[in-house]
Amino acid sequence: MSTVGVKELKNRLTYYLRQAKNGEEVIVTERDTPIALIQRIEAVTEPVSLEARLAKAAAEGFITLPTRKLRSRVQRVAAKGRTSLAQTIIKDREDRF
Repeated sequence: MSTVGVKELKNRLTYYLRQAKNGEEVIVTERDTPIALIQRIEAVTEPVSLEARLAKAAAEGFITLPTRKLRSRVQRVAAKGRTSLAQTIIKDREDRF
């Protein structure tokens, strides 16, 4: 485990990220007061935010994060009758192309 000030972290960010990648924890301080912890994402036990949970799942290989922004508008498909959702999606795709 190493401790680094904000200014030093800014100047040598790659070095400290490499340390975290290799499994070492890096404590970031501001005026000798710890403010953050940099560690491997796999080491986090319970991520709080949605973004952190998604990043952890991606790091563990459960999901692949999108490489581009998601669409803001999603077109709704109306399911009619007794057809399954899968059949409705296939029919909708056939109608589009």
